[in-house]
Amino acid sequence: MVPLSFAHHRFYVVAPAALYWPAQKALLVADLHLEKASFYARQGQMLPPYDSRATLDELAELIAKSKAEKIFCLGDNYHDDEGEARLEKNAADRLKKLTKDTRWIWISGNHDRDVSGIWGGEVMAGWMGEGIALRHQATANTKLPEISGHFHPKLRVPVRGRHVSRRCFVRGEKHLIMPAFGALTGGLAANHPAIEQAVAGPAEAVIPLKEKLVRFDLGFTTSPPKSSGDLMKKSQLALPLAIADN
Repeated sequence: MVPLSFAHHRFYVVAPAALYWPAQKALLVADLHLEKASFYARQGQMLPPYDSRATLDELAELIAKSKAEKIFCLGDNYHDDEGEARLEKNAADRLKKLTKDTRWIWISGNHDRDVSGIWGGEVMAGWMGEGIALRHQATANTKLPEISGHFHPKLRVPVRGRHVSRRCFVRGEKHLIMPAFGALTGGLAANHPAIEQAVAGPAEAVIPLKEKLVRFDLGFTTSPPKSSGDLMKKSQLALPLAIADN
């Protein structure tokens, strides 16, 4: 586990897209997008129907590893409003056990506004505690520091002469945006103007390695870029700002 500091709290990165919060004995994940494959199958695009099972199996391993007593799922838990009822039996059985063994909190997202917790767990629009707000989507004018999901941030980084796309956290003064946890989730460039607008200030992309964090300055200002030329300049990220342990 790699420590990551935010809003005077210490968290631990326990997977590329999961945080453990010792103060709450809680595991935080975002954007599971369960039943995404079955959603696309209904549209005629056939994908292997195991995404929900794979996502929940990985989550179960992290719960066992971290010994988390509380789980916060930060929205877009299902890929669509009907996904909760459509959850395939093996995944549903796994989820029922997980929600029975922990305090499970579903924060609703834009993909699953009608999530109801039929497999267990509590449903909330957001959560506040310890001086931090948990939401699905970042709000630029937030008063409390907040942790959110929604954008699925990724970053292309140079590795041994080639570029590799990695999931990343976006950390600003009052915002920590988590990468997507789900097995079939894509991603948005961490320096995209939509993320810059949501953060509304300087921020960095944070990629956890085995024993440390690698941080990249995203070049954000208080005013989002307005021209395509500005976007091209911003797409060329510099070398890591720093390698640190928090």
